[in-house]
Amino acid sequence: MQALSKTAYNSALEMLARREHSYLELTNKLAQQYQADDIEQALDKLKSQNYQSDQRFANEFVQMRFNQGKGSIKIAMDLKQRGIDNFDLSAYDFFALAKEVRVSKYGEVSPSNYKEKSKQQRFLQSRGFGFDEINCSFELSS
Repeated sequence: MQALSKTAYNSALEMLARREHSYLELTNKLAQQYQADDIEQALDKLKSQNYQSDQRFANEFVQMRFNQGKGSIKIAMDLKQRGIDNFDLSAYDFFALAKEVRVSKYGEVSPSNYKEKSKQQRFLQSRGFGFDEINCSFELSS
């Protein structure tokens, strides 16, 4: 049993060497090869050694998604899927990002008709922006 724990530990450590992972991600990946109690022991050890941190993972993940032009709704949903339920996104300016994403795709000019505006709104919605952020992206344009 000790050998399995060491192996689960080493596998998790290798994954963390490549990039940050949430506790849930590591659990799901390791569950394909190892027993649940071995996984729990390995991840608890990694957590106590500060090799695995959900907070550090969330910070890195949110910054990456923000840089990709994803909205707050999509980021929050992606975090929840990875086992991070509560993360404060207030430090990020999603209103400015929505405008930046819209302008980079459609240009600086505001849409001239309802059909074009609806198309742009759907695009921003698919990127995970909320209605307030989407509406502000049109108001901020000149």
